[in-house]
Amino acid sequence: MTTPLFSIITVCYNAADTVGRTLSSVASQSFTDYEHIVVDGASTDATLSIIASADGAERRKVISEPDRGIYDAMNKGLHMARGRYLIFMNAGDKFHAHATLAAYADALAAAPQEPGIVYGRTDLVDDEGRYIAPRHLIAPPRLTFADFARGMVVCHQAMAVARSIAPDYDTSYRFSADYEWCLRCLQRSPLNVYIDLVVADYLSEGATTAHRRASLAERLRIMSRYYGWGPTLLRHAGFAVRFIRNRFTLKPSN
Repeated sequence: MTTPLFSIITVCYNAADTVGRTLSSVASQSFTDYEHIVVDGASTDATLSIIASADGAERRKVISEPDRGIYDAMNKGLHMARGRYLIFMNAGDKFHAHATLAAYADALAAAPQEPGIVYGRTDLVDDEGRYIAPRHLIAPPRLTFADFARGMVVCHQAMAVARSIAPDYDTSYRFSADYEWCLRCLQRSPLNVYIDLVVADYLSEGATTAHRRASLAERLRIMSRYYGWGPTLLRHAGFAVRFIRNRFTLKPSN
């Protein structure tokens, strides 16, 4: 069996309203050296029929079975992947343009050595896939492990990670295992390559957003584990001051 350059992994559950645009985005890529793995959590709506009728079936593998949450499902996709690089593009998310995958491939070909991570910028979209705004954390042109002390400065969906450095997701985290996974990938990456493009359109109301308070508490624990309690608490105090200042600055006058 040949090894594709990319394994694109889509996790979904009862996503009939959003999965179609993700499938269409993948199938419409001008660069075709990829496989598309769809891990469904035994959906009870029309998700599976939409997947079955969508374009791109020749490159798509589908499993549908109960799982123990989104990160368990993502691990299943990771274990199935044969590609050299992994891209997680869950239901509702999509590539920004038809040539996005080609931009990833060009960046890999031009790199002086095999990168661990190739990444770009992210736009936020609503439930209909319509543009809302750029993601508030902007991907830096030079990415290091230290940058993630400020939070997830690169969206999970906006990075391609070498399969050789990608660990399993730690499913003990319910909402922020993707952030912790990115930290371990950064620790292992010999080179991070920036694409000066928007590469991903991210559905703004994902599972993490819907459970924001629990997610933030979990992320605080992860940051403290990797960066230390003292620096993490000081950094979050600064975040709080900026948040309050911005709220008052942006508050409309009566």
